[in-house]
Amino acid sequence: MIETAVYDTKPYDREYLGKAAGAERIAWRFHEFRLSSETAAAAKDAQAVCIFVNDHADRECLKTLASLGVKLIALRCAGFNNIDLAAAQEIGLAAVRVPAYSPHAVAEHTVGLLLTLNRKIHQAYNRVRELNFSLSGLVGFDIFGKTVGIIGTGKIGRIAAQIFRGFGAAVVAYDPFPSHDWATANGIQYVELDTLLAASDIISLHVPLLAETRHLINTQSLARMKPGVFIINTSRGKLIDTRALIAALKARHVGGVALDVYEEEEGVFFEDLSGQVLMDDELSHLLVFPNVLITAHQAFLTHEALSEIARVTILNILAQETNEPFLKGTTL
Repeated sequence: MIETAVYDTKPYDREYLGKAAGAERIAWRFHEFRLSSETAAAAKDAQAVCIFVNDHADRECLKTLASLGVKLIALRCAGFNNIDLAAAQEIGLAAVRVPAYSPHAVAEHTVGLLLTLNRKIHQAYNRVRELNFSLSGLVGFDIFGKTVGIIGTGKIGRIAAQIFRGFGAAVVAYDPFPSHDWATANGIQYVELDTLLAASDIISLHVPLLAETRHLINTQSLARMKPGVFIINTSRGKLIDTRALIAALKARHVGGVALDVYEEEEGVFFEDLSGQVLMDDELSHLLVFPNVLITAHQAFLTHEALSEIARVTILNILAQETNEPFLKGTTL
């Protein structure tokens, strides 16, 4: 049995990791708290740890894990900005992720957020439950004929772009590594970032969080956008400078914002804070705007995605134990 400490565990993690093929060969130790240098000791006697987006695997934490006998860090997500990869390599810890659990899940949630925000479906739902059948204030717009800007054309960005093309929207895209064959086949045009910002009625973010993408949406880039632009982010919260976004919303330059991620979501997203005072002033401010829709990092949350996360994670944990190669594309 391979001892594996799972941090930041939710009920669906227990369910899907516990029932996936090969799970019986792993001794799961589920912890609801997150991984940090303070909680790393809970991995004592484990050969692997399994972490999520808000766990912190910095140098100090990794050194503690290695001293306890941990050999593998398995991220059950695609993003890896929360692990110090240079330190992991130096210390001798292997690190793997799940790079493409279900791009359809995230792309479909992206479009769902836009439809809900634009057509005010969430507001209409609450009204009808209170027997208010008025249509006042529920006017939206057709996506057909609009220009949608896709920033980042990896697997998720490409699927989102193709869905928007299905609405009859014109789609422009920006990516430093463009896929021209795909774009030509789907009637999508690559343009420079400034051109995309100026031309798009709707902008959707699908890029990883890197040094060069942090605060990609800031005061300057917001100013280049069309008045009334809708912005959707189902990628990483720190792609957007929250203060700049709030200022643009207050100035009515931005027409609507749909977020599944947030710049400082640690300690808030994935938690039940009902009945408590929300201590994040900027998030509290965002929640006041009627033209802002926020979901709590749930774009990945489908049966297919959770099944694939569990499958890839387990196969990589088992591979570490038997000295077999990790699944292709998962090694960091």
